[in-house]
Amino acid sequence: MPLVRSLMKIGWNLLPPLTFVAIVGGWALLVKAFKIPAYLLPAPGPVFQRLVTDAGLLWSNSLVTLTEIVLGFGLTLVTAIPLGLLIALSPVARQILYPPIMLLQLVPKIAVAPLFLVWLGFGIESKVLLTVLMTFFPLLLASISGFQILDNRLLYLTRSMGASTWQTFRFLRVPAALPVIFSGIKASATIAATAAIVAEFVGANQGLGYVLLKGTSTMDLELTFAVLVVLTVIGIIINYVVEFSEWLMAPWQRDQSS
Repeated sequence: MPLVRSLMKIGWNLLPPLTFVAIVGGWALLVKAFKIPAYLLPAPGPVFQRLVTDAGLLWSNSLVTLTEIVLGFGLTLVTAIPLGLLIALSPVARQILYPPIMLLQLVPKIAVAPLFLVWLGFGIESKVLLTVLMTFFPLLLASISGFQILDNRLLYLTRSMGASTWQTFRFLRVPAALPVIFSGIKASATIAATAAIVAEFVGANQGLGYVLLKGTSTMDLELTFAVLVVLTVIGIIINYVVEFSEWLMAPWQRDQSS
């Protein structure tokens, strides 16, 4: 039985890479079976070959896009979570701050992206600002919901037991809020990568979005698909970083899932 359980666990952990292999295999079979020309859908082989031959180009532009993602999403983390706590615990802050933030959320982000280029130029600042703007509201909503999720009866109980405000916050409110906040972090992290690419679409002379536009404009679909592969890898890395952070900060969630 222990051997069977070990084999099942190994098979379970191998499912994600096997799924990726199956997708690539299906892609290759589709191209071959229907004889799709390379200018419409290149085969996996030439695409992965471009990952090697254009490694320098892809690496340098990946660093640019990663910098935009990290800076933009980092600013979102250090602003949205504290502001969510303030709005959740202060009715005055909710009445004053929430309406203009909600109004800002209703403005189409892509429509204001050209304004960022006018105000900040083609540098990294406009990309970071658009990333913050697109990732801020989902994390803010998750933070507000997380910090409000605690049952008031638990607060009364901790007060009756003599717990201070800080102890209640540290040992009760934060642990209750973390799962909800991390769900917002995961959603915002996914949007962050998309936001950086969209910002580069609007105006840039470097970054993966710029390389993607360059590939499509010259009908170099092998390079285009190579960029998409790199973007997929970046998304996977970001997801694992967030998952690992939750694993570290919420050990009770880890115990429930094991």
